[in-house]
Amino acid sequence: MAEFPQRAKVVIIGLGGIVGASIAHHLIERGWDDIVGIDKSGIPTDIGSTAHASDFCYTTSHDFLSVWTTQYSIDFFERMGHYARIGGLEVARTGDDVWMEEIKRKLSSAKAFGTRAHYVSPAEIKKMFPLIEEDQVMGGMFDPDAGLVVPRSQTVAGKLVDTAEKSGKLQVFGNTPATSLLVENGRIKGVVTHRGTIMADHVIVCAGIWGRLIAEMVGEDLPVMPVDHPLTFFGPYNEFEGTGKEIGFPLLRDQGNSAYMRDTGDPKTTEGGQIEWGYYEATNPRLCHPRDILEKHEARLSPSQRDLEMEQIIEPLERAMELTPILGELGYNEGHSFNGLLQVSAAGGPSCGESQKVRGLWYCVAIWVKDGPGYGKLIADWMTDGRTEIDHASIDYARFYPHQLEEKFIENRCFEAAQKIYFPAVHTREPYASSRNVKRSPFYEREKELGGYFMELGGWERAHGYAANEHLLEKYGNRVPVRENEWDSRHFWRVSNAEHLAMSEDCGIVNLSHFHMVDIEGPDHVELLEWLCAAKIGGDGNIGKGIYTHFLDDEGMVRADFTVFRMADRCRLVNGADAGPRDFHYMRRVAEDRGLDVTITDVSEKFITIGIWGPNARETLKKVVADPAGLDPQNFPFAAITPIEIAGKPVSAFRISYVGEQGWELHMKYEDGLAVWDALRATGVMAFGVETYANSRRMEKSLRLQNADLLTQYNLIEADLARPKVKEADFRGKAKHLEYKAREHQPAMLCTLVMTENTDRNGVKRYPVGNLPVMDPETGEVLIDELGRRSYTTSIAYGPTIGKNIALAYLPWAYCQEGRKLNVEYFAETYPVEVAGVGYKPLYDPENLKPRS
Repeated sequence: MAEFPQRAKVVIIGLGGIVGASIAHHLIERGWDDIVGIDKSGIPTDIGSTAHASDFCYTTSHDFLSVWTTQYSIDFFERMGHYARIGGLEVARTGDDVWMEEIKRKLSSAKAFGTRAHYVSPAEIKKMFPLIEEDQVMGGMFDPDAGLVVPRSQTVAGKLVDTAEKSGKLQVFGNTPATSLLVENGRIKGVVTHRGTIMADHVIVCAGIWGRLIAEMVGEDLPVMPVDHPLTFFGPYNEFEGTGKEIGFPLLRDQGNSAYMRDTGDPKTTEGGQIEWGYYEATNPRLCHPRDILEKHEARLSPSQRDLEMEQIIEPLERAMELTPILGELGYNEGHSFNGLLQVSAAGGPSCGESQKVRGLWYCVAIWVKDGPGYGKLIADWMTDGRTEIDHASIDYARFYPHQLEEKFIENRCFEAAQKIYFPAVHTREPYASSRNVKRSPFYEREKELGGYFMELGGWERAHGYAANEHLLEKYGNRVPVRENEWDSRHFWRVSNAEHLAMSEDCGIVNLSHFHMVDIEGPDHVELLEWLCAAKIGGDGNIGKGIYTHFLDDEGMVRADFTVFRMADRCRLVNGADAGPRDFHYMRRVAEDRGLDVTITDVSEKFITIGIWGPNARETLKKVVADPAGLDPQNFPFAAITPIEIAGKPVSAFRISYVGEQGWELHMKYEDGLAVWDALRATGVMAFGVETYANSRRMEKSLRLQNADLLTQYNLIEADLARPKVKEADFRGKAKHLEYKAREHQPAMLCTLVMTENTDRNGVKRYPVGNLPVMDPETGEVLIDELGRRSYTTSIAYGPTIGKNIALAYLPWAYCQEGRKLNVEYFAETYPVEVAGVGYKPLYDPENLKPRS
């Protein structure tokens, strides 16, 4: 073995798994060298999840990032000669209408995100998978690109490491656990092992189920948890003897039973001559904190393989035998069956990116084999370029709040996530039930008295509507449709649309306490924001104003949007709850890298916000302010921030609107919030929920939402949010922004669509949620722009003012004409839509006092 190095540019902890090996490969591909990889096991791993993974890959998902990483990984495995593109089936059992609907939804997502999955009949399923009882299924979906990593992902990891080692750019040390990390002045400095200490500029943690233990070394945690996955084997099954195949039939998912099944091919191959049946415990999943995982010498099989108890699987196995009787005919291989530990996430996805506390320390955990190479590329690009070609906000470790990294929170949320790995179908708006009521506004009890229908964002409880307003349905019921389809109405309250209409006729207040707020102060605070923001921040003329602006990345793509309050001595950045922590850490890193003298402080829980909007907002607010005349238009111009007084409490009033109607955001100290709320309510003003604010009303106004409509796949001009004049000062992404601005036209534009008919084949009116593919009605093909980006709805909601479903979607330039007829697909049914606006163009503008049909 080579002499243990004392220094490296990069140390990868957990090199032996498919993720660590893929990261090493992609870093070298991007020009990195002087990399050291260590693992507590052999390399490739003999104890990690990669050592016992089922190794199958499905591209089907309702999440574009997941589809992208899986497709990349499949192609990667195949180029290496280690993939059997055998296909994969997902079936709905006879009478299981719920799961048949989920398969239809998956087919639409497949079309949106570019997979080749399609419907298959019971007869086609039987032909592809002869072991199934045809009368037990009512239909299903076939993904021709699904398949198996062969002979194992463990083998692939070994080959990647061997090739990287032979290049001279990677040194490898197995059976070398990290015992501690060295940190100095907030930066990673090295990794301590029993062999010695390696000083390093970058450390990447991809230690799988042990990742949390590495994070603990620097006082952090990762919101993931190992969970038992019963994996059973039956045999002998010699159908493919002599074929040399690692797998003969397509993979089979029986997700209504939270299970899957596959053959293991020729008896002479890796696992050969058996049937593998896997199950995910949907009722009482068995979590295991990494500190409770046994060491190698303590485990009967392996630290990541725990003993399986038959009572864990007896009921679902009996159901499986109804579908595939061969499981009852073959012998159960008890000695080969086990609980394989895999990771589930408390946040609905992997945790990747740079540590919040330690610069140069990176995490990449909770990755399944099907995504391993894809995440290897993401991390390598991210570390090299500071960005990735696909928006990664949904997996960025910087997005987590402190409360989301507390042990009990992680355990609770991971338990819920484990229940939903396969079953039931998770709704687009599905809320978590555990670890709720973490953050409440000062008037939360008032909202409870109003019968608030609460959902949660960033820990804040937010009412989407109020039972106390249901009397409004007597007035507006003929304009607020009843959603007959249960999926469309799930986690939606009809009263919200009535509140929407009432606010637009009169006035209403809404709780916006979830806003994330950061104060940036110090000698260089304006310089920092001038560099980061596309809009002009500096200059005395901006003091006392709120400036809506964006962060761009180096490629000129949209990274974030928010409002900057320019004050005399500081700036306050007001952000959305889901994006706030990420942008907070980003600003701190940029300030440090540029050597700027600033202090950046999260003040989110010190201040809260109430929105007041509607045609009567000014007259209503005048009833409670100390100086009513100060609200007159000549005294309070749009975008101005002015101190006012309500109920004896100081309030910063910002004249802005995210609902189109005139009005203000009222910002105040947390402890003053209740008095201000009560004073406003004493006028008789209605409280309305965030459904109106965040969905229906902002869609009628064609307003964009970060992490939905604003993504790093698109530039600011395509989103139609670029200012007419580019500021003189330099800013991140300016060169590319100017390049895009000089184009004759953009490759795509964010357009507003309206559904011209929403009746399904059963005569039921539909009100879609989620991402719907946008198609050319003549060809039936999904629209794809010249850069290869597919068109799908980024936001969609019913607009009660105009009486139609409204969607936003990026369309290729050739399709960007008002009146253009297109189609969308929802639950595998096609509906007509029309382009109602190219770029930013409201469908309802209160200043014109009429909707555009």
